[in-house]
Amino acid sequence: MSEATRDPGAGGTSAPGIGKEAKERHWARTRNLTIGVLVVWAIFAFILPWNAKALNEISFLGFPLGYYLIVQGSLLVFVVLIFFQNWRQDAIDDEAGVGDE
Repeated sequence: MSEATRDPGAGGTSAPGIGKEAKERHWARTRNLTIGVLVVWAIFAFILPWNAKALNEISFLGFPLGYYLIVQGSLLVFVVLIFFQNWRQDAIDDEAGVGDE
């Protein structure tokens, strides 16, 4: 489907008032942000739990470090990631001229 016929209401990336180069820059920055957030998420969702046994040899605040990172650290990181991703995406959208406001 060509860019001119894409319906913006149907999940398209058409943004009125910006050129093709600006759309490509916007998409590149959005894609890089998404990849970065997913990498951090994957580390705390998969890598740390897989290595929890080795991390449990270290103590943190009286708890085994692997346990503490998975139970407390992962939840904290996930919440921070949500707010960070939304904050950065809003800034990227505003810089490209496609923000909500």
